[in-house]
Amino acid sequence: MSNRLEGNLTETTIQSNYLNEEQKLMIYAPPEFTPLKTYDLLICQDGQDYFQLGRIPRQIEALIKDFEIRDTIVVGVPYPSVKERRQRYHPDGDKFQAYLSFLLHELMPYLEEQYPIHPLAHGRTLAGDSLAATVSLMAAFKYPQSFGQVMLHSPYVDEKVLHTIKNTSNIDGLSIYHVIGLEETAVKTTDGQVLDFLEPNRQLKKCLENHTLDYEYHEFDGNHTWTYWQKDLENGLKKLLSFS
Repeated sequence: MSNRLEGNLTETTIQSNYLNEEQKLMIYAPPEFTPLKTYDLLICQDGQDYFQLGRIPRQIEALIKDFEIRDTIVVGVPYPSVKERRQRYHPDGDKFQAYLSFLLHELMPYLEEQYPIHPLAHGRTLAGDSLAATVSLMAAFKYPQSFGQVMLHSPYVDEKVLHTIKNTSNIDGLSIYHVIGLEETAVKTTDGQVLDFLEPNRQLKKCLENHTLDYEYHEFDGNHTWTYWQKDLENGLKKLLSFS
């Protein structure tokens, strides 16, 4: 894979009234971008990690060049601090609902104004790892008419998440790609806890399978790090963004 991007990688900021601060955005537009066609959209929570550790612009570009996925604009939404990340992404976080509102009511209108984005939900994908996967899943279940696809790498799952999945209706048609590592049985979280991620993810799988979804689940031989998520990104991108 070439280290040189032919697409356009830019950074900008937008003002968020819901989060009460400026939010940085990292945006990748593929080669030969033109406003005369529509593009799929992939929004990555933990955006800096997806762009730097996951190398997602390069992975997207290689797959586009090989005609394996649709032309896609990727937007990374970085978190400003570890403390702020938890407040935004954790279901009990002080800014969790505000972050969901930011995604729908501030980020999406900005992107729709700036880029020719596919207007239907199945052309809009949310992605995240760990807590960033949790908030992506919860956003898609709350706003299924706006976000039709989710890529989940080792999401944090608790009773609130399971309750939401069990008791949400009218989400038929969502496409979800979900992976978890077999070694994720003692994950040290940012608040100092050590938690089993594997069994709650298996419970989440059972809940998701009770819905009428396009759902794919895998367990990989690895732990709760980007060493393994980066290698798996291609599988998730092909699943959600392929032409079929």
